[in-house]
Amino acid sequence: MAFKKPKNATCTDVQQQFNRAHNAVRALGERGNSLLKTTFKALRNVSLCPRNIGRITAAALVILHIEHGRTT
Repeated sequence: MAFKKPKNATCTDVQQQFNRAHNAVRALGERGNSLLKTTFKALRNVSLCPRNIGRITAAALVILHIEHGRTT
């Protein structure tokens, strides 16, 4: 979780660096989630148990990587 700015003060340099790193990683996750949900419409309204959601998402990620030629 990112550091909040204190009232009437600023975050320290270390806190600001952490917040930048946190935001960069979060942005990657948000973009990935968006790509999955726009590519696979079935993932938009999923109401299954968490185990099944994980399996479906993992399968969708494999298909997405194959589509984009990201197999290694």
